[in-house]
Amino acid sequence: MLPRSGDPIIAIATASGRGAVGIVRVSGADLSGLIASLFGGRRLAPRVATYLPFTDAAGATIDQGLAIHFPAPHSYTGEDVLELQAHGGPVVLQLLLARCIDASPGLRLARPGEFTERAFLNDKLDLAQAEAVSDLIEASTEAAARSAGRSLSGAFSTEINALRDQLIQLRMLVEATLDFPEEEIDFLEKANARGRLHDITAQLDSVLDRARQGALLREGISVVLAGQPNVGKSSLLNALAGAELAIVTPIAGTTRDKVTSTIQIEGVPVHVIDTAGLRESVDEVERIGVARSWGEIERADAVLFMHDLTRVGEPGYDAGEAQIAARLPTALMRASPLLHVFNKSDAAAPAALSADAITLSARTGEGVAALRSKLLELAGWHAQPEGLFTARTRHVQALRTTRAHLAEAAEQAARADAALDLLAEELRLAHDALGEITGAFGADELLGEIFSRFCIGK
Repeated sequence: MLPRSGDPIIAIATASGRGAVGIVRVSGADLSGLIASLFGGRRLAPRVATYLPFTDAAGATIDQGLAIHFPAPHSYTGEDVLELQAHGGPVVLQLLLARCIDASPGLRLARPGEFTERAFLNDKLDLAQAEAVSDLIEASTEAAARSAGRSLSGAFSTEINALRDQLIQLRMLVEATLDFPEEEIDFLEKANARGRLHDITAQLDSVLDRARQGALLREGISVVLAGQPNVGKSSLLNALAGAELAIVTPIAGTTRDKVTSTIQIEGVPVHVIDTAGLRESVDEVERIGVARSWGEIERADAVLFMHDLTRVGEPGYDAGEAQIAARLPTALMRASPLLHVFNKSDAAAPAALSADAITLSARTGEGVAALRSKLLELAGWHAQPEGLFTARTRHVQALRTTRAHLAEAAEQAARADAALDLLAEELRLAHDALGEITGAFGADELLGEIFSRFCIGK
């Protein structure tokens, strides 16, 4: 857990390595002493880039660059912030870092995420916005970056706060009725509790659906290619990736370990994992590869069970298919969707298959586009990236918890002998679950876990 200290902090805020520009960032309650020490008593105009030399304690020039002072509270962290922008050499930045620490007793190195944590603690950002900072930095697709930008601007938080405000109003009415039963007010009828609950739930369902889409944009889905040797798993990986990532030969067992590639489908990251062919083997290396394949199947978000149309009907091949099919239901521990993919349509006669199966040729590319669309369908993707906000698994879980409590509250409200105390408790629990998203309610352990995953200097 990150400390809640008021010590001034410092870090190099740009990526490691060499670059044209590097930034050293400082944040603290009062940086006037540091600024005076660094620049010989010279004051810096607020929020104005000042070009000047950066010198060591003896007055020798380390570099020349820009210094910007952001006085509190008009800064990223809500505290005084000083940024030194110099040439981006690692040695230069380390010298500037050491110079600042020498010039200001008590200044310490920032921990991962501590600048953004202070922004959260000083009400510059709520927790969902703070997480969006990290999501924007880590975005792997354009759509993910745009949705993270919307969350950072407050789009997601605005939706959550609107729901919380409605819940607060409903809770006030319920608890007021509990406090003054002598008024004999028929609360459920006159306050339209059922109607309000219905409206809040409908709004929550809309937010939950978009949060699921945002989580897909951020995290993507893991898709495992499974099947017997030589059914075309590696060829399909190459076709989906548009590059020769996996070695393809007619020799059974060519793939001994997993090969992973991340592709984009409508902006959604899809992590495709090619695995070793599933079969009994006396080769120890291949047996390890097969065991790892089953492990990947257990962890997958979706599994493509690949079949070879040119070998269907062969006794040995069909027996292998039956063995895999018998084991798959128990291997899919997470209830992951299973899609049957029949490959080599270019070399086999058309076959009567189930309506939800995909027929394709990994060699020619025929049917690959249909598979891409099917993968999005399996993932639950149906929205366009514009207008979405990024979300995390914990956000989706909090919304689901809220939804469950609202369902319990609605059940209480629908009863003729409704127990208002139970209704009030379910509304309170729903309110608390929503508050966890923006940080209105949250344990210190949760905050520490979130900010510790940020990069240094952010």
